[in-house]
Amino acid sequence: MLLVIQTQNQENYGAHDWDGKGECPQYWKFKGGNEIKVKGVEIGMDLAAIVESLRGQIEEDTDFYRVSIIGYSVEADSYLSWFEQSQLEYDGEIMFKEPVIEYQKTVDKLAV
Repeated sequence: MLLVIQTQNQENYGAHDWDGKGECPQYWKFKGGNEIKVKGVEIGMDLAAIVESLRGQIEEDTDFYRVSIIGYSVEADSYLSWFEQSQLEYDGEIMFKEPVIEYQKTVDKLAV
């Protein structure tokens, strides 16, 4: 199974003409997003905790650009995003794949 994390990207158009002095103008526009496929997730794992643990690798927030997690779902290993499906339909191949993260559960070792 795959854990699929949906993101939303935003670009601050106000930062394009900003000279770096004072506060950066805020004029955010939505710019699509990605569906990040997380491999190595097993049935019964705490999905919300996994998403939280990956948040630092996925989200970004600067004066110019933002990436935010907006949701997640569980899908079959063969899952293709809408973007990947449309490439197959129109181009016959997937040239631009969605990002993939290999999740590795860390186990705390007990001191003996």
